[in-house]
Amino acid sequence: MVQIREISEKDAEGVAKLATQLGYESNIKQTSARINLIINNSSTNCAFVAIIDDKVVGWIHGFYTLRVESDPFVEIGGLIVDETYRNLKIGKQLIEHVNLWAKKHQLKKLRVRCNTKRIESHKFYEHIGFKQNKQQIVFEMDLA
Repeated sequence: MVQIREISEKDAEGVAKLATQLGYESNIKQTSARINLIINNSSTNCAFVAIIDDKVVGWIHGFYTLRVESDPFVEIGGLIVDETYRNLKIGKQLIEHVNLWAKKHQLKKLRVRCNTKRIESHKFYEHIGFKQNKQQIVFEMDLA
């Protein structure tokens, strides 16, 4: 049976492994520091883990987002369920926890950005009620 709870620093190893599965190389030290930042900024960030038999099998991060041109909303910064535990509604349960957090903050919209090549993720989000709003190209610049 799956248990969903708030993330803690002790989850760093499992979270790092799943981040790597998602395509983001992460080590325990980096992940632990990031988890602590999220916990220390809990008024604008939330993160939850899915646990089965004391193993982290999924995680989600949501954050409060401000824009000049629109009302505030919560954006999902990352969501992953271990590939061996998919199709057990774990992703949906993680999203429900972020949804509850958003409602506590009186926000009315939940948004997620998804890489164009993650077709299975697109199907998942549409299946649970998300609607495609737009497509974007993301640019980034390293700051020296």
